[in-house]
Amino acid sequence: STGNNMHPGTSVAAVVCAASVLLISNGCLSMAMVEDKITALPGQPPVSFAQYSGYVEVDAVRKRSLFYYFAEAELDPATKPLVLWLNGGPGCSSVGVGAFSENGPFRPSGNALMSNEYSWNKEANMLYLESPAGVGFSYSTDPSFYGGVGDSMTARDNLRFLEGWFAKFPQYKGRNLYIAGESYAGHYVPQLAQRMVEFDDKEKLFNLKGIALGNPVLEFSTDFNSRAEFFWSHGLISDSTYNIFTTVCNYSRYVSEYYHGSISSVCDRVMSQVTKETSRFVDKYDVTLDVCISSVLMQSQVLTPSPNSTEQLNRALDVCVEDETMNYLNRKDVQKAMHAQLNGVPKWTVCSRYGFAYLLECLSVSARGITAAFPSERLRFHRVFCPIQCS
Repeated sequence: STGNNMHPGTSVAAVVCAASVLLISNGCLSMAMVEDKITALPGQPPVSFAQYSGYVEVDAVRKRSLFYYFAEAELDPATKPLVLWLNGGPGCSSVGVGAFSENGPFRPSGNALMSNEYSWNKEANMLYLESPAGVGFSYSTDPSFYGGVGDSMTARDNLRFLEGWFAKFPQYKGRNLYIAGESYAGHYVPQLAQRMVEFDDKEKLFNLKGIALGNPVLEFSTDFNSRAEFFWSHGLISDSTYNIFTTVCNYSRYVSEYYHGSISSVCDRVMSQVTKETSRFVDKYDVTLDVCISSVLMQSQVLTPSPNSTEQLNRALDVCVEDETMNYLNRKDVQKAMHAQLNGVPKWTVCSRYGFAYLLECLSVSARGITAAFPSERLRFHRVFCPIQCS
């Protein structure tokens, strides 16, 4: 009817909103959610689940926005939990590593994407966040930001991201939420979780049920010391090198000295000997696997300061999966499909290296401190150990 002075487009919008209620129980489909929906990723196989990616602004003054990729659960996403996945580094991409190399729904293979039979979105709605700004497609238009990024800022921005993300996806408010990650996420995850618990003491937004840490970096003074035992037990270093690597300068001491800006001559000599014996062409995570030569020669490992380090972030049957991921995410058609953009960097990289400096404000996050920070009736804590630290 035109007798009620209704705008001609209003009735159409009402129909769209009414239809959207079928998809979202608590109201109309948010326009931001519609804008972030991925129709299909280039080269992907047919799938039944929805995918989204885009930006959430976390600082309007310094124009800082974080990029995410979200894959809903394959079956019955409305009843499945929400998992936020964070990779480490610091400075490495959860989208490139977590989503496309580890536990996401797809793996790049040439120009196509292959289904990952071990994808976590078979059991959960998976949210991958590139954090902090300067990692992957996340950015700040204020270049000075990149010179002073640290744990506190990262935790604040991650909290703001979640607030903004739930505004885009209101149907996930109140959903069982878990935060998971690996390596330096041993810092990211518990610090974010603590802020979420404190936030919920004032405003109820997060139904945080647990955190899971795989191979986490928690305490720099002890966490790296299993490296000598692992290298020696797998025949990568000699008995004499093992002895000096455990008694003269262990790896935790070396890493600590490195990040304090002064490596002692004794630690320098020990690590030079270790690096010489392990070589660049043996995968130190799985000595039985092949090594992707291009990854060995070009990839910078943030938490492995040795200049000849070759350790890779992920291990799968395709040992060059990181190279393939890098090629895939730098394709213009892929970036368009994912609503991604390059801001101030020439290309997307697995780990940030363009003017990005991370301040290690605290080298220790104790497991005892983590469990003490969260009431036992509110949060479950899982820590999974592997032989050596991932980067």
